[in-house]
Amino acid sequence: MTYLTWWRLTFAATLLRDTQDTLAAIARRVGYGSPYALSYAFSREFGTTPGRYRAQLPAGR
Repeated sequence: MTYLTWWRLTFAATLLRDTQDTLAAIARRVGYGSPYALSYAFSREFGTTPGRYRAQLPAGR
């Protein structure tokens, strides 16, 4: 289960970086039932919210 969680969150981070998809769309794509569930897990794993993660990426991404 730990590997699956890691994979889902890493894939979510990639999608946040490489797409303009909404958090709800990313949550569905990586297997979370809601954007809130994804946000909670993402924050626990990466120490920041998905929105802040995306905002901190270099311009032009």
